[in-house]
Parts: sequence; structure tokens; C-alpha cells
Amino acid sequence: MIFAQITAAQDTLSTSVNTNTADQTVSIMDLLLQGGFMMIPILILSIMAVYIFVERVLTINKAAKTPQQFIGTIKEMVERGDISGARVMCQQNQSPVARMIEKGVGRIGSPLKNIEVSIENVGKIEIFKLEKNLSLLATISGSAPMLGFLGTVIGMIQAFIAIAQEEGSVSPKLLSEGIYTAMVTTAAGLFVGILAYLGYNYLVTRVQKVVHQMEYSSIEFIELLQEPR
Repeated sequence: MIFAQITAAQDTLSTSVNTNTADQTVSIMDLLLQGGFMMIPILILSIMAVYIFVERVLTINKAAKTPQQFIGTIKEMVERGDISGARVMCQQNQSPVARMIEKGVGRIGSPLKNIEVSIENVGKIEIFKLEKNLSLLATISGSAPMLGFLGTVIGMIQAFIAIAQEEGSVSPKLLSEGIYTAMVTTAAGLFVGILAYLGYNYLVTRVQKVVHQMEYSSIEFIELLQEPR
């Protein structure tokens, strides 16, 4: 008899815990849905941030793939006078460094200053391609938290209007529900903004590494043309 009562109590306690957990999960989902219409632009910004980050990572990874012996092979071909072969090799390697060197190889025979300017112009175009949409990601990192704060202010105003319309004493439950519902947009905005900020800084660092690689390769090529023959 006692054992049966203990078992029944354990079952009741387990059921209660599971029910509370389910209620808590549902309440979290409901809380996100109750964040208000300001959750829509925050959601859109989060999707844009993820898309920009993934697309830029793939692009930068592709741009950074320059064979280690690429410049050395180009040097050997130029020294042998195989200009056409050097241009073909540059065309086969689809990277910013290869496109810069290809422009320089195509200008061999022109004054050295003209070659440097041609390579520099191509480098500027390649850097612009690498930095595409990075400014938008930086804008998202700043605007998402501000949208969250705006949603919180709007939610607080609505909560206080509801409190003012209550007759008699205001229950703490009504007050707390209005406040934590309004704070949802702030938390969501900060979450999206922090992730976008971290992603932006990571991409900027990656772009700088590729730019340094481009500068180093172009300097090596110019030094090759300056060597006495």
C-alpha cells in the first residue's frame, strides 16, 4: 500500500515536471511571437546577415587560393620570354593575384610606371569585389540593436496604456508580462547585432590578408621587371 502511494506520487511529480517543461518551452515560443511587429525587420536583418556572411566567406576563400609556386612559375616564363604562356597560366588561375599579374604581363614592353598603374587599377577593382556588402553587414550590426530598442519602447508604451486602462489595482502579473514581452525585441536585436558585428570583423580580417597577398605578389612582379637583363 505504501509502495503504491510512493509510486503514484513519483508518477505525479514526473508528470508535473514534464508539463512544466513543456509549458516553459511553449511560453518561450509564445514570447518570441509576442515580440510585436518589430520582430519582422529584425528577422529580415538576421537572414540578410547570414546570407552576406556565407557568401563573402565562400568568395574570400576562393580569392585566397593562389598556388604557392604561381609567382615563381610566372617569373620563369617571363625570363624565358614566354609571355603568351604566362598570360595563359594567369587566365587559368581565377584569383585576384592572377588577374593583377595578367594585366602586368600584358603590359610588358611599356614603361614601368604604366605597368605599375595598370596593376594598381586592377587591384583596386579586386579589392572592391572582395569588400562587396561588408558595409551592409556593418550597418546590420548597428541597426538591429536599435530596432530592438525601438520595439521595446513601443512595447512599453503599449504596456503602460493597458495598465492605465485597468480599473482598480494593477496586478504584478499584468505589469511583468507587459515588460518582459517588450524586452524580447531588445534581446533579439542585440543577438543579431552581435553576430553581425563579429562576422563583419572576421571578414575584414580575411580581406586584409588577401590584400596583403596581392600587394606582395605585385611587388615581386615589379621587381622582376626591374632586374637587369
